[in-house]
Amino acid sequence: MDLILWRHAEAADGFPDHGRALTAKGERQAEKMAQFIRPHLPSDMRILVSPALRTRQTVARLTDHYTLAPTIAPGASAQAVLQAARWPDADDTVLVVGHQPTLGAVVAQLMGCQEENFSIKKGSLWWINRRERNGVVQNTLRLAITTEFLVSD
Repeated sequence: MDLILWRHAEAADGFPDHGRALTAKGERQAEKMAQFIRPHLPSDMRILVSPALRTRQTVARLTDHYTLAPTIAPGASAQAVLQAARWPDADDTVLVVGHQPTLGAVVAQLMGCQEENFSIKKGSLWWINRRERNGVVQNTLRLAITTEFLVSD
């Protein structure tokens, strides 16, 4: 199984939290990440997106074929994300567009870190693969990239 975690791009401050929109910089971040990752994604992957406006605007740069997943909204637990993705039992690739600190907690858990979570920058993407090698199940990091490598401001 492949699990891709994409934190929403930069959003404006405001209230209500679910209605915060991407800034102009966030729109550029989302566009550049979508352009970068698009050629590497399988056509049959599932995409789960938090219902917050900023996550929907982020994924819209990639596709309009996704499933809103209220269980991964801001404040969700790492376990809620893993359950929504059906980790580790699914046989497909799942892209989750969500929030910090939840995504950082997912990364920490899957990579076996002692820290409670990682700090994942806005617009960043983490790709984790679960495989079995010589009878041992392993979670491997395939890719971690921030938008700073893709966008110059």
